[in-house]
Amino acid sequence: MHALPARVSVDADGRMKDTPANRALHPLTTPQSVFAKESLARAAYYADDESLIFHSDVSKALQLLADEGVEVDCIVTSPPFYGQRDYGVDGQIGLEQHPQQFVDALVEVFELCRPVLRDTGSLWVNLGDTYWSGKGAHKSDEAKQAARRFGVRPQDLPGDGKWARPKQLLLIPHRFAIAMQDAGWLVRNDNVWVKPNPIPDQVRDRCSTSHEYVFHFTKERWYYFDRLAVGRPSGRGGILPPLDTWVVPPSRGDGHHRASFSEELVRVPVLSTTPADGIVLDPFAGSGTTLRFARSRGFRSIGIDLNAEYCARMAREAAPD
Repeated sequence: MHALPARVSVDADGRMKDTPANRALHPLTTPQSVFAKESLARAAYYADDESLIFHSDVSKALQLLADEGVEVDCIVTSPPFYGQRDYGVDGQIGLEQHPQQFVDALVEVFELCRPVLRDTGSLWVNLGDTYWSGKGAHKSDEAKQAARRFGVRPQDLPGDGKWARPKQLLLIPHRFAIAMQDAGWLVRNDNVWVKPNPIPDQVRDRCSTSHEYVFHFTKERWYYFDRLAVGRPSGRGGILPPLDTWVVPPSRGDGHHRASFSEELVRVPVLSTTPADGIVLDPFAGSGTTLRFARSRGFRSIGIDLNAEYCARMAREAAPD
């Protein structure tokens, strides 16, 4: 792929020293014989030499991958946001009565990701925030707002009068990140996704929201990261790491998935933390953006989703012409 990053250390003979940092730069990847196991193919909604798609509860699919010895190098995902969508399937995350229950549910899922993620791997999670309303069902006839509301959401209920109280910004992304720290994950960045043309908030007494977060988590201090694949040229001819502020236009949906995101949003996560012949996993695969981008760059990919329609679409995209 690229030349070795600057932190590689060598001995007096010019050989790479056997250190945790150096080993992280050359991680082993899951053998193709494991990825292509017949038992995985039988359990999958779709399977080929480069792709696995599971129509399943995320915990069951992750347990299967762990049991079969699959280790992925990069997890990039955008789980359902709190109270923002009703996907119409049993067991979905995002409609918990209290935001703490939502945070707890997310941490539980990513703890199940831990044995599937290689020790040198990275986990990237896109998460947005929301406000507590306490106003009951949506009553406006404004088209854009109606599309974002669905009857009585969790945050439309009276709340607890403390964290869940009217007009309160819930700060869910950073509460989630702190909970992940408490669970033992390392938080490497809270990258800010700036949306240049967001759907306008219909509010009169605060600024309009135009950003979300993409958190970068790792299991260990030393992990694979190729800054040369995603870096910025310096004035002296070197390569600087990417900034932690990403200006990326939001996806307006694709007619099938109302909360799909742009391939540009997954570029830095996938290219910087997936080694050659590595595997990229999206446990909330949805419209398949992560899988599509990973395949286009020659990586193997795994997607999990509860919605059969989304799985069918991902399978059609993955299938050879």
